[in-house]
Amino acid sequence: MRITVSVIKADVGGIGGHTLPSDGLLNAIRKTVKDAGDLLIDHYIGYCGDDSHIVMTHTKGIDNKEIHQLAWNAFMAGTKVAKEEGLYGAGQDLLKDSFSGNIKGMGPGVAEMEFDERPNEVFTVFAADKTEPGAFNYPIYKLFVDALSNTGLIVNKSLAKGVNINIMDVEEGKIANLSLWEDKPIIEAALMYPGRYVVDSVYSKDGEPILDASTDRLHNIAGMYVGKDDPICIIRTQKNFPATEEAGSVFNNPHYVAGNTRGSHNMPLMPVKINSAATINFCIPIVEALVFSMHNGKLTGPFDGFSTPDWDYIREIATKKALAMRSQGFIHPATLVPSELEYAEGYKAIMDVLHSKMKPVQAQPQNDQRKESYEDPD
Repeated sequence: MRITVSVIKADVGGIGGHTLPSDGLLNAIRKTVKDAGDLLIDHYIGYCGDDSHIVMTHTKGIDNKEIHQLAWNAFMAGTKVAKEEGLYGAGQDLLKDSFSGNIKGMGPGVAEMEFDERPNEVFTVFAADKTEPGAFNYPIYKLFVDALSNTGLIVNKSLAKGVNINIMDVEEGKIANLSLWEDKPIIEAALMYPGRYVVDSVYSKDGEPILDASTDRLHNIAGMYVGKDDPICIIRTQKNFPATEEAGSVFNNPHYVAGNTRGSHNMPLMPVKINSAATINFCIPIVEALVFSMHNGKLTGPFDGFSTPDWDYIREIATKKALAMRSQGFIHPATLVPSELEYAEGYKAIMDVLHSKMKPVQAQPQNDQRKESYEDPD
């Protein structure tokens, strides 16, 4: 059976700041999706921090107008409640006035893939908050390129052949189709800079979709800071694809990502449990793992991938790394470079004042008297 999995997320309001959506907001989204009739086969609705996400299965294919319209309507319904409740950032990620046929480029993040369902179809949705689309670059590299991290790249014949990776330049809106293993140095060069070059999708050598990720940058759409981009991605696992455990374990070294409070700091990405609020401890970037089984488009799950006791230890590591970085205050690399600051307008205004106070350095008079060299006596 040919199935499409669409995951669409948006921040349309949080309680007391960028924390988590209210029950009323979530219920409005749930009611809108439930009232869609037979448009969907199945769905799941949850949140990561203040981002609400909708996981949908259907037979309409990717970029389908009806599916995207449903998500837009659901987030608009959530926004209405958010405004009535006085939630912070109501409708923040809805950057257009009305739906125009495709939700991509309108603010919400989208990850979708269409495939022939396997007899035991399994996939994981990784949802992040308070960070950038490139936050997944490092885990994806470990999963598909680094055999030191993933032995499956050696013992799994399909993965050992390599995969095709599509990398997007999120500033220029262009995409490069690259292949392992011949393009390995190019892929590594691109993934060095997750603020600009971001993994968009991954396919097996025979064209099977394995991964799809959201890549939109909100400030590129809005023209100013409206919040971090908070990526979401789908990874199919097991058999010829990475094992579910391999996909999860690449998040066990909390790596530094752009994000955090005001979207202006480098902080570690902390794996957290499903439906976790964003912390008010500097707003540490977080990621959740929603593990699903699927048959004929019907979902079983999600299992909370980061809920087992071992992840408590990883969370402790992330907390220690976060506090160590923030103890450096505003001095780079604790804060992002100017070109990556999400509140660039405010920073530029302050720097304009500095530049207005700058004066040319006066040339110093030359001293023509040569100093006699000193020689040690014999």
